[in-house]
Amino acid sequence: MVITDAAARPATDQARTSGTLLCWAAVAPGVAWAVVRLAGLDRGPLVQLLAFTPYVAAGSLLPLLLALALRRRWPAVVAAVVTAVLVAVVAPRALPAGQPPADGPTVRLLTANLLAGAADARALVGLVERHRVDVLTVQEFTPRAAAELDRLGLGRLLPHRHLNPQAGTVGSGLYARFPVGEVGVRRNRGGWGFDQAYGTVAVPGAPPVRVESAHPAAPYAVDQVGHWRTDLAAQPPATPDGGLRILAGDFNATLDHAPLRALLATGYVDAAAEVGAGLTGTWGPYDGDPIPPVTIDHVLVDRRIAVRAVAVHRVPGSDHRAVLAELRLPAG
Repeated sequence: MVITDAAARPATDQARTSGTLLCWAAVAPGVAWAVVRLAGLDRGPLVQLLAFTPYVAAGSLLPLLLALALRRRWPAVVAAVVTAVLVAVVAPRALPAGQPPADGPTVRLLTANLLAGAADARALVGLVERHRVDVLTVQEFTPRAAAELDRLGLGRLLPHRHLNPQAGTVGSGLYARFPVGEVGVRRNRGGWGFDQAYGTVAVPGAPPVRVESAHPAAPYAVDQVGHWRTDLAAQPPATPDGGLRILAGDFNATLDHAPLRALLATGYVDAAAEVGAGLTGTWGPYDGDPIPPVTIDHVLVDRRIAVRAVAVHRVPGSDHRAVLAELRLPAG
C-alpha cells in the first residue's frame, strides 16, 4: 500500500501543477486587459480590441469560476480583482445617474450615420415624425440622401438646417425645428477628412445651444489610429462656464477609449450612460460577420443638460443604429 501511494504522488503533484498553470493562463489575459483599460494604453491593434471591454468584463467570470472550482487560491484572488475592476468601469453605463435640475424646454435629438447615403431615407423621416424629433444630425451624408429626405418631407418637419452633403462618406448635416445660426463646417484633419456641420440652435425658453454632427476618423487599421487620436483630440471641448454644447454622431470610439473619456472630462456626459442605456450596441455586425455590436455612436451633452431618455433605432441600409435622446435644457 505504501508503494502504491508513493507511486501515485508524482502523478497527483503533476495534476495539481497543471491545474495551477491552467488557472494562471486563464487569468493572465484579463489582467493585461484591465491594465490596458485603466492606464489608457489604447495604441495600435489594442484600440479595436478595447471596444469589446463590456464583453470581456462578462467573460472575466469564467477564469474566476475555474480557479474556484480547482481551489487555486491566488489565481482566484487575482481573477476576482480583474472582474471587480472591469465591472467597475463598465457597470455605471447600465445604471441611471442623477440629473441636474434643468427646468427649461425638452428637446428630442436624433443622430444617424447614413452609410454613404445608403440608409433608408423613408425610415429616417419616419423616426423623425413618429418621435417628434427637434434636432437631427447626420453623418456620411450625400447629395442624393439630402434630396431624398426633402422629397419625403423632412423639410416640413425640420425646416431649419445647415447641410454639407458630399459624395462618399465625408458629408454631414444638421436639421432643426428651430432657427439655426452661427453655422459652419469643420473638417477633421485625420484619415478621410470627415466634415462636421454645426450651428447654434435657438430653442424657445432656453439658452442657445451649439450642436455639432461629430464624425472623427475610424481606427479601422493600425495605420489609422494616429488619425483617430488626432480627430478625437480636436473635437470641441465643453464650455462649462460658457454656452451649451452638444456633440452628436459617430465617434468611432466607446467609453473604454481614453481619448473619448478625455473629451467627456471637459464637461460633457454621455446621454446613454446617464440613463443606464450605455451598453446598447450601435454598430455591427459588420459585413455579416458574427461580431457583437459595440457602442460608438453617442450624444454628448453639456453637464447642465438633463437627460430624460435614450433609445437606439435600426435604420435599414445603414450598419449604424440611430440614437435618439430626450433632453431637458436649462431655462433661458
